[in-house]
Amino acid sequence: MFWPMFQLVLAFCGAAVLGVLAVRVGIEVRRFSRAVGDSAERISRAKEELERSAAPLAARSGLVQRSNAGNNAEE
Repeated sequence: MFWPMFQLVLAFCGAAVLGVLAVRVGIEVRRFSRAVGDSAERISRAKEELERSAAPLAARSGLVQRSNAGNNAEE
């Protein structure tokens, strides 16, 4: 009678350990998904900032190209 009870206790302890590990994995997944969301938001803000800062440069580049094209046409 001792061995079956011992096996039952070990099975219960194993299930308890697996349950605790599952909870820990769930918590880490939630933390990781929050970090991914924050990173995506920061990337989006950086992209918008880059677009805003590149717009004047692109406009000036277009003017330079157009003025160079006019000079080349005169030659």
